[in-house]
Amino acid sequence: MRARLALLVAAVSVLTLIAFLVPLALLVRTVAEDRATVRATADAQSLVPVVGTADAATIRLTVEQLAAESGRPVSVFLPDGTVLGAQTPRTPAVALAARGQSLTGESAAGREVVIAVQGRADGTGVIRIAVPQHELTAGVTRAWLVLALLGVILVLIGLLVADRLARTLVRPISDLSAVSHRLANAELDARVTPAGPPELREVAGALNHLAARIQVLLVQEREQVADLSHQLRTPLTALRLEAESLRDPDDAARITAAADGLERAVTGLIRQARWRHAPAQPAASDAAAIVAERVAFWSVLAEDTGRAVTLDLVPGPLPVGVAADNLTAAVDALLGNVFAHTPDGTPFAVRLAREAGEVVLTVADEGPGMPAGAIRRGASAAGSTGLGLDIARRAAQAAGGRLELRTGPGAGAQVLLRLGPPGSPPDA
Repeated sequence: MRARLALLVAAVSVLTLIAFLVPLALLVRTVAEDRATVRATADAQSLVPVVGTADAATIRLTVEQLAAESGRPVSVFLPDGTVLGAQTPRTPAVALAARGQSLTGESAAGREVVIAVQGRADGTGVIRIAVPQHELTAGVTRAWLVLALLGVILVLIGLLVADRLARTLVRPISDLSAVSHRLANAELDARVTPAGPPELREVAGALNHLAARIQVLLVQEREQVADLSHQLRTPLTALRLEAESLRDPDDAARITAAADGLERAVTGLIRQARWRHAPAQPAASDAAAIVAERVAFWSVLAEDTGRAVTLDLVPGPLPVGVAADNLTAAVDALLGNVFAHTPDGTPFAVRLAREAGEVVLTVADEGPGMPAGAIRRGASAAGSTGLGLDIARRAAQAAGGRLELRTGPGAGAQVLLRLGPPGSPPDA
């Protein structure tokens, strides 16, 4: 923008100077020509009394003296054909003046001033003074150089003023852009100092107001999520008490462990909702341990629903770049989808392997397949929240991986969760 403003001012300045200086330069040349012609005419007029009354010798002496003083060729054509002074042939202008008409005409060497002198007894005499070209253009070149220098100086001054003006416009715009990028990077305390024209100051005030409003809305949202999560602790406590009262120790331990895991997830949700800070160190967890633990948990439900489970879990540790809570939620979402979207008795397989520097978790079933658009957040065809696959997708992206949906060999669904190692950049 700064360069464009400078270019615009330069173009306008050059066009204005051309429109002003070109006629002025032509006027300077015309004035110089007229000045030289007037001087030559005055010299010729001074000879009129002598040519009209004196004899040839006196006229010759006077003509030679004038030519020496002026530096211009001076000729006098007498009626009898005698030429006094500079010996030049009769030009058409001299022939016209011999009929009694004075005039100024152009010649090959410059300009000639011709004056008819009447009153002589032998006829009409003619005075001719030649004005050379260098006298007609004396001082014109210097004047043109001065005008050109003046034009360049004016253009440079215009560019300097335009650059200063553009700087006052560009700097506030750059500040607005920098603050908007900071806000986009979740730096909600970023503010811009209003500066520049009134329009830009108004935009800066609106951007600051928007940032403050976003900050207030996020605080309200975090408080609401935290309050909702906190309210879930009461039924969790009741669930734990009910689990402790079960007669079967295995069932009690299993349900208590599930309640503890759910409480840890709720606590993490509260902490994340209230304080969203960048982690001090990259997130990491052991995918082998977490997948084995969650598969063991869901295997009990699979046994109750008559589902055959095929496991192919590579032994750990398998470090991945995602927090343990997030990976646990992602694995639960993938396994939970099998039970939510397939009828009882549908077998499924879980495979965990290392491929090309990534850890790949594959969950495949022999059900009716995944509905179209299932990975879209909030999309569900089974009455659920539709957030499961989105949770898995965000966990994979946090670890520098991705989530893939495929159709299995038996027309069932096949979900691949690719996870990168700790420290891998998140996938945008």
